[in-house]
Amino acid sequence: MDTFSRYAPFIQDFIYDHEWENLRGVQVAAAEAIFNTDDNVLLTASTASGKTEAAFFPILTLFDENPPASVGAIYIGPLKALINDQFLRLGDLCDEAHIPVWRWHGDVSSSHKAKLLKKPSGILQITPESLEALLLHKHSAIPHLFNDLRFVVIDEVHSLLRGDRGGQTISLIERLGRIASVNPRRIGLSATIGDPDAAGAFLSAGTGRGWVVPRVQEPERVWNLSMEHFYLDGEQAGDASLAEALRSLRDFDASRRAADARKASSSSAEPASNAGSAGYAESANGASAGSTSGADADPTNTGSVETTGEDGGCVSGPAVASRDDETSLAAPSPIEPDEIDDNFFICPTLDVATDAAPKEADPGLGYVFEHSRNKKCLLFANSREDAEAYCTELRRYCELAHEPDRFLIHHGNLSSSIRESAEDLMRDETQCMTTVTTATLELGIDIGRLERAFQIDAPFTVSAFLQRMGRTGRRERPPEMWFVMREDHPDVRALLPETIPWKLLQGIALVQLYLEERWVEPPRLDRLPYSLLLHQTLATLASEGELSASELAGRVLNLTVFRRVSPDDFKVLLRHLLETDYLELTEAGTLIVGLAGERVVNSYKFYGVFQENIEYTVRSDSADLGTLVAPPPPGGKVAIAGATWMVDEVDHKRLVVYVTKIKGRVPAYFGECAGDIHTHVLERMRRVLEERCNYPFLMRNATVRLAVARRAAAGADIDRTPLINLGEDTWALFPWLGSYAFLALERLIKHKCAKQLGIKGLDPTRPYYLQFRMSAGPGEFFRTLIDEANKPFDPLDLLGPTEVPVFEKYDSLLPPELVRKGFAEGVLDVQGMRSRVNEWEPYATSAELPSGGGVPGVDIPWFG
Repeated sequence: MDTFSRYAPFIQDFIYDHEWENLRGVQVAAAEAIFNTDDNVLLTASTASGKTEAAFFPILTLFDENPPASVGAIYIGPLKALINDQFLRLGDLCDEAHIPVWRWHGDVSSSHKAKLLKKPSGILQITPESLEALLLHKHSAIPHLFNDLRFVVIDEVHSLLRGDRGGQTISLIERLGRIASVNPRRIGLSATIGDPDAAGAFLSAGTGRGWVVPRVQEPERVWNLSMEHFYLDGEQAGDASLAEALRSLRDFDASRRAADARKASSSSAEPASNAGSAGYAESANGASAGSTSGADADPTNTGSVETTGEDGGCVSGPAVASRDDETSLAAPSPIEPDEIDDNFFICPTLDVATDAAPKEADPGLGYVFEHSRNKKCLLFANSREDAEAYCTELRRYCELAHEPDRFLIHHGNLSSSIRESAEDLMRDETQCMTTVTTATLELGIDIGRLERAFQIDAPFTVSAFLQRMGRTGRRERPPEMWFVMREDHPDVRALLPETIPWKLLQGIALVQLYLEERWVEPPRLDRLPYSLLLHQTLATLASEGELSASELAGRVLNLTVFRRVSPDDFKVLLRHLLETDYLELTEAGTLIVGLAGERVVNSYKFYGVFQENIEYTVRSDSADLGTLVAPPPPGGKVAIAGATWMVDEVDHKRLVVYVTKIKGRVPAYFGECAGDIHTHVLERMRRVLEERCNYPFLMRNATVRLAVARRAAAGADIDRTPLINLGEDTWALFPWLGSYAFLALERLIKHKCAKQLGIKGLDPTRPYYLQFRMSAGPGEFFRTLIDEANKPFDPLDLLGPTEVPVFEKYDSLLPPELVRKGFAEGVLDVQGMRSRVNEWEPYATSAELPSGGGVPGVDIPWFG
């Protein structure tokens, strides 16, 4: 029986009514896996490919054939807005079959929840935090609600794989299954999974079931992709001669190869020094990184890169090259400077500007302003502070141009009314607005027909790039992303590391990794989640009542996410919680939540495990604008909701800031915003510097800026050695390591090598480079690093004797020894650091480093 025929009649009618001509590949694959196996299922397919329907069509068919006696399926979404959106999508479909769909989160009325408690049935849509609250406050009702639970669907599962929230979600499902005596199948949905098998194993943890990751054949897709660079003021990189930039780089490469040949000839009796050639990599098309031979530049390039995914789908970005095999996929084409003048360069063909920015506008934001009018767009920022600053500035441009405001703001610190208003306006097909946002609109909320996404600077991950790109391109339009890379002009006295456009390199690397390898960050599942351990210990005890220490250990340590936690570690935690009154020992020798623990558990903030700052509600008259941390005193200014406000009063007891709207600009601050970058991304960034090729999505400014950076890097031999002398005793180390391995290396140098090498003033710019002063020479530096990295040592040795690095939400409540252990063994990537250090063996035995180290490389001839 084919998939369509297997569906329930009301689903077939739904498909007919919506005039679907055929089922999508993910829907066929999901049906086969759900109907024909008892395994858990991970559905990975591109954004807007119909994954939600793919999961629920077979589930609803099974419910129609055999109705569950309780809630039959739980849909877990990472955002309330996503749940509300899916509620609308599933509601009409389920009404046809009289299968109720319920929502349960903080914005849902108590009467709606009471109906579910009275007659549990159908599908429950809920966030992880609301599920925690349900287990905590309705513990006795769990068997009644879920005794016939058959499926748990986890949407946007990739968003839960890199932190405590994912561990909490899996723990909640396990706890619920244990209380209700059920073992539901799990179905994960995601567009961006880096290691599907690892994610499938994580999804299936504790179920005793296997998992299926259906391989989906998707139709060809084309990306419209561009990347442009802007200095914050003054002349732009593209004002210089592109041909001269490329010629200077070519001439330098030629002279260096000639010098290498002379050196090899003069020492033909013995092998050339390893350090003299290390790192001179092959470019993506197989030519030497210093080579300019190969295919000629194509003057007909229109700026779209067409590629085919591992799923058979085709992806393209404003630079189009089809591929017939894996090796030709998005291979950058070598540039021959002699064939390129200032009127001929490879870059995407873009829409013409539809507006004019004010003369004094920030060049990058002015570019967004000019290309977003009369379009429905998203502008992604990497922090809430940046989002506020960009929105305020763009609204100012509207005011200066005497235009209606066409910019909205959306991020997690805004009130729900402001966020929902922005979502409603974006859904309105008659409105052409641009919403400045962060990751809150990265996930699959339906906000209408989006035509274009802008990204200011590079995101931290390939996954984020794909999610943000995927917000556009629905309803038969290609996905469209315009990167806007911004930086200050390098100071004339700047040292080499400060002259490298790191965000431009990072953006190119993220795009190329997906185009070339279909690579996405794998889940990081080997942490020691002690903060989550404390949270689940208190949650279990608060929901189930008093338990003996052994009973509590059995409940908590048997949760799969705590498989690396030893009984001894749990004993340390329990003793500490007793000492600090978070737990209390009864006369009967059992454990209950103590007075300090009750204050934590009784707060609504307990339900979530993500880190929170102490937030103040910002209020103007009777309207709540959002929240911020560290408010200024009265008379100060704050930026929120895309506007500037004067602080009238700060009520520290009630955590309320009263404000009045004013004109002007001021930086916003909502708390720390950290991002981690994978080692593979840093390695691809290094190759971007080493390659001598064009990337077809680069615009003119970006093309010239990259040529300048490559010339500077080559002049300083960054492609030949990770250690560069910046003058006298000042050095820079470029390890090309991801955030956690970089952190391990930084600490190895600080705690184990600095004294031996006379290192002072260690100044990291994570995760790109470390700068320091050193009395030792480079050979001794590498020998010492290699020796110390390979000695047996406890990862705790990489922490200061009194250091307690608090990262997660409940770290401050943990015994210091567990915080230190969790950071040393669960955060620091010691193995990744050690592997990279061992690659530097040739430099430890070399007589000298390559010449040229220390040349800042910013005084380029074509700038005069």
